[in-house]
Amino acid sequence: MAEANIFLFVPNLIGYARIVLALLSFYLMPCCPTPAIFCYLFSALLDAFDGHAARALNQSTKFGAMLDMLTDRCATMCLLVNLALLYPSYTFLFQLSMCLDIASHWLHLHSTMMKGSASHKTIDLSGNPILRIYYTSKPVLFVMCMGNELFFCLLYILYHMEEPAAWLYWLQAVCAIICLLKSGISLLHLVTASKNMAAFDAAEHQKAATKSQ
Repeated sequence: MAEANIFLFVPNLIGYARIVLALLSFYLMPCCPTPAIFCYLFSALLDAFDGHAARALNQSTKFGAMLDMLTDRCATMCLLVNLALLYPSYTFLFQLSMCLDIASHWLHLHSTMMKGSASHKTIDLSGNPILRIYYTSKPVLFVMCMGNELFFCLLYILYHMEEPAAWLYWLQAVCAIICLLKSGISLLHLVTASKNMAAFDAAEHQKAATKSQ
């Protein structure tokens, strides 16, 4: 039987499309806000479809999980870099958001992989109850992720609009709350993953000490 080509699995093909859209968005951001934000949000929306495809076609892979996470993190980071240029007074907050987002997800994914899961979205159900709800409730996960992305997108859009409609400010306020909640979850990611890594280290040290006796 021929070996399956992981790189051509449908979820990974969707992932490549997300990367192309994200890169196009970054290229357009300095000059063309409308097509730039369309490409960015379309790339973010496709994130919901690659997971469904992976489960439906039984094509979940560690490579796909890493590709998915890196695309999400890099896309958000590049948007925040642009926002730091548009809103220089808030550069430190954007930098803090980038650091928290990348560090928490990388450590969470690494600790998850060490536990043998195929994706950082597959967690131990006996773990933290907040993370359990976050990752097992698809509506919660979608609202949190999309609300967070919309908040940053609205910052970008409103900067380029001369007379924004009032409802956009209301939407931004709602998304700001979601963004703060997601930042709290990212911090929880960081703490929980750090404890997991420390537990792995402690177990390895105990195992080594037992062997040396």
